Amino acid sequence: MKILLAEDEPRIAADIATVLRASGMAVDVVQDGEAAWFAGDVETYDAAILDLGLPKLDGLTILKRWRANARRFPVLILTARGTWTERVDGINSGADDYLPKPFEMEELLARLRAILRRSAGQSAPVLKSGPLLLDTRQMRVSLRGVPISLSPLEYRLVAFLMHHAGRVVAPTELAEHLYDSGNDRDPNAIEVIVARLRRKLGSDIIETRRGFGYLMQDDGA
Repeated sequence: MKILLAEDEPRIAADIATVLRASGMAVDVVQDGEAAWFAGDVETYDAAILDLGLPKLDGLTILKRWRANARRFPVLILTARGTWTERVDGINSGADDYLPKPFEMEELLARLRAILRRSAGQSAPVLKSGPLLLDTRQMRVSLRGVPISLSPLEYRLVAFLMHHAGRVVAPTELAEHLYDSGNDRDPNAIEVIVARLRRKLGSDIIETRRGFGYLMQDDGA
């Protein structure tokens, strides 16, 4: 999963980015409103964490522009002010959740994971695809009850496919969501990661639809 983090306080931004990356996510960090608006408008993200008090362009204006341009990724708002009228404005403008500063990183992660699940049509924190289970809280993958050790990229790929179980995902889309914008997003590298995963999970967990992409079955499989 790839997250856009728009936060102008360097220490807070660095702390959040560290926690998100340790939780198996790719993160792009921007520190002013114009950069945030542009990144969210041209890049592909699974969610954004948006501080309302950004310089150059405020977060509420950014959010309204994203929604007006049909950018539908979920948005978690951060703010130091936290008045009820501001919360109402944020929700009415298209925010998915709201977290006032100061906050605990565990709560931020819990809220972010919840909006990621909701945006993908999932409700439970433990995702299931046939015999494969993924606990999004613990970042643990198990196959028929046996824990499976995955690299960060392998985990991201499994997590993305399981969040979108039942849908064929193209290699180009996977590449967009596995890497942050500073890395070369080569769709051919996805085939290598899938091959490694099949050696660990078996050949039947991730299906290949020739000419289209990859599929993991939903819970009913």
